[in-house]
Amino acid sequence: MSNRIPWERFFLLSHVLCVLISNIHHASHGCSVEERAALMEIRSSLVRAGTAVPDSWGRGGDCCSWERVNCSGSGGTRRVSHLDLSNLYYGGHYWSFNMTVFSAFSELQFLDLSSNHPSSLGSDGLVVLLNLTKLQQLNLSGNYWLEDSSILAPIGELVSLQVLDLNFNQMRNLPVAAFGNLTNMRELFLSHNEFDGSLPKTLLVLPHLKILDLSGNSFDGGIPISFPSSDEEPASVEVLNLSNNKMSGALPTEQEFRYLRNIRELDLSLNQFSGNLSAFLFSLPHIEQLDLSGNLFEGPIPISLSSNLSLSLKSLRFSQNNLSGKLSFYWLRNLTKLEEIDLSENTNLVVHVNIPGWVPPFQLKRLALSGCDLDRAIIKEPHFLRTQLHLEELDLSNNNLSGSMPNWLFRKEATLVDLSLGNNSLSGSLDPTGHPQTALQSMIISNNHITGQLPVGFGSMFPCLSTLAFSDNNFYGQIPMSLCHINRMRLLDLSNNHFSGELPACVFTDFPDMQIFSISNNQLEGTLPRLLSGSLVIMSLYDNKLCLANLTLHFGICLD
Repeated sequence: MSNRIPWERFFLLSHVLCVLISNIHHASHGCSVEERAALMEIRSSLVRAGTAVPDSWGRGGDCCSWERVNCSGSGGTRRVSHLDLSNLYYGGHYWSFNMTVFSAFSELQFLDLSSNHPSSLGSDGLVVLLNLTKLQQLNLSGNYWLEDSSILAPIGELVSLQVLDLNFNQMRNLPVAAFGNLTNMRELFLSHNEFDGSLPKTLLVLPHLKILDLSGNSFDGGIPISFPSSDEEPASVEVLNLSNNKMSGALPTEQEFRYLRNIRELDLSLNQFSGNLSAFLFSLPHIEQLDLSGNLFEGPIPISLSSNLSLSLKSLRFSQNNLSGKLSFYWLRNLTKLEEIDLSENTNLVVHVNIPGWVPPFQLKRLALSGCDLDRAIIKEPHFLRTQLHLEELDLSNNNLSGSMPNWLFRKEATLVDLSLGNNSLSGSLDPTGHPQTALQSMIISNNHITGQLPVGFGSMFPCLSTLAFSDNNFYGQIPMSLCHINRMRLLDLSNNHFSGELPACVFTDFPDMQIFSISNNQLEGTLPRLLSGSLVIMSLYDNKLCLANLTLHFGICLD
């Protein structure tokens, strides 16, 4: 009996073997041959531009495992679905690549080209993106080649698009017509461009839009309104950011605003809106964050004991307006989710915080009451403050408050990151409880009447400070050597006190991030080293007894 394999079986086995080898080869490279070639073309364009190239690109292996590349599917059918090309261009030669390379990625769902500023996209511009019929997220932010917004016209045909980011592009003409076709859009970011004119209502009523960011532009006029005869459905938008524009006039009435009643976050800060605040804003059924700061609003905050406030409220920001009247925190007694209150710089607004026997149901993370007509006893009788156990930012500056320095704030469980008590009339000494405040980054207690010496272990108690402003107080004694342990310091101001003795040399050599350093008007002694660390912008040393070592002649120059 012959052991020879019939030719038919030989060819069949050979064919199967070739298919297996082909599949193994394909699987070893993950993405398709076309996708791999496109990635290598992008790599070549970066090399030509003399800029950064992802380390793993072109080193063989599975290209689906390369940096910035993700694939979907399994086995030999894996295709590139996510491509992150953000922040690759760092200068050098102009980066020019042909957008046609993206036609290879037919399964692409996520494309990030942000912060590159390539000089050229090829003759077809963004037209090639029309081949990406499954694209859901596109980030083109921070690319100044989009100054001419007409280049965006093809995007209007990407009906699968759900997230579009065009922030920071200096675009001048808003392509409203193109966006009107994007009926599946969920999130649209158009901030920090140069759009002007009236705000187009077309964007606000895209059927599935949840987030719209138009901040940092030059839109003027008011917010588009609903007409009395209209029976339109409420818009789906939940987050609306119109901050830092040139919008003005009074806010819409409740009837005119009704198509936006699904709003969760409304940011109208840094505009020129005026008139009185409307009570309906505080009772919108889903409202969580309301930011009206930096406008021209006047009159009282329309909250009283009988107000029907939305129980979803978390953040109230009304700083830098002309508000007046009275606001009692007790009127917020039903807001169990409240985390932030900012009423700063409303000098005619009377704010009542301490209510005898009342324990609020909320725990604030941020409380900013700078420059209000505030309870003078909020520090002296800190009933309310002692109930707030999760404060991260506390700003009570510019209120002429009296009482002793509230050292109890530095308890073991404290979560404070920023503390500002400057420009008050606080007295006593700084005497922390001994528990290191590892979260605290900024402590400003300038312009008070605080006295005493800084604790010997000051640096160990506050190891993470980057801002320390103790000027214009009555501190005395030596500056403790433990200050050298705080190596993140950027601003150190101990001026106009009574510090004396040898100035620790580390303040000149051990703070690499130092930008502002002031110890003027004390009685400090010592010699400044020839080499100073940091990136100093301001240094004030006058009215001390310091000597400055000459950089070239090596003799001292004393500064009195």
